[in-house]
Amino acid sequence: MYSMPFVRIDALRADTARLDALGRAVHDAMVDTIAIPPDDRFQVLTSHNGTLRYDGFLGIDRDDDVVFVAITMRSGRSPELKRALYRRIAELAHEYAGTEPRNVVITLTENEPIDWSFGHGVAQYAPTPET
Repeated sequence: MYSMPFVRIDALRADTARLDALGRAVHDAMVDTIAIPPDDRFQVLTSHNGTLRYDGFLGIDRDDDVVFVAITMRSGRSPELKRALYRRIAELAHEYAGTEPRNVVITLTENEPIDWSFGHGVAQYAPTPET
């Protein structure tokens, strides 16, 4: 089971509508490319007032519409699926929020079933050893 991605999106001076559009873009891209169930949405969307830093790393000319997307999810997806996810996030961020693809910076961190608790202090995806 691969579900339960946790997404953090940080953008400069983004209003609620833009944050919502970016959140929908990332979620829809995950549903489209890596088979996340449509109701599996866990996101933190944050607007900043001049506190994000970026340069022209790799020759990419970013501007103040930069968006940082950090995804934490269970391991197991192929490099091809991850590439498709990155492309689709950039496409939908442009379509839904008007964010230029050059301004979309994505990080992906993978982990294992024991690394999740959905509530009650229980690791629901990691069986406990029998005593």
